[in-house]
Amino acid sequence: MELRTTPGTLLLAVPQMLDPNFMHTVVLICEHTGDGAFGLIVNRATELSLGQLFEDHATLARSNLPVLEGGPVGRDTLQFVHRMPDVIREGYPVLDGLFLGGALEDLARYVDEDAYAEEHVRLFVGYSGWSAGQLDSELGSGSWVPAPFDADLVFGPAEAESVWRRAMRSLGAEGERLAGLPPDPTWN
Repeated sequence: MELRTTPGTLLLAVPQMLDPNFMHTVVLICEHTGDGAFGLIVNRATELSLGQLFEDHATLARSNLPVLEGGPVGRDTLQFVHRMPDVIREGYPVLDGLFLGGALEDLARYVDEDAYAEEHVRLFVGYSGWSAGQLDSELGSGSWVPAPFDADLVFGPAEAESVWRRAMRSLGAEGERLAGLPPDPTWN
């Protein structure tokens, strides 16, 4: 059975997911087709800044924008999402008002000139990827709880536990219950 998510859906790892790559994560789905799925973890910080990744770039080297861990795949790649299509051109529309990637020089100029760039741009090292049918299977087995896009969760502070719990609680009574469960019942 195919269980598709639409671009912009947030996938919340269930409390029982013990895979260290995804435990208590919130993943922004950018694409989900019959060929597989692509997303970015929005609540896993790194110690990296954009400037550290681009030490040789005249403009980006000055940036202190934090870089998140987008997932376990392609950790040698930089991904970014933004809400500034008039400033950062050539981005791929994920959903209305949210774009993936864009022109690097536009990004450089924007983060250099706007002190509040962090409110409109999220940077990631790596991404989360699923092969054909893999995410459908994980959704069918209950490994993920889908939630609607919430810009405050994607562009707000990236504290892992608080973002995951806020996202769960936004789903009502069942989400509230899940937010309070430990990953392993024996931890009680």
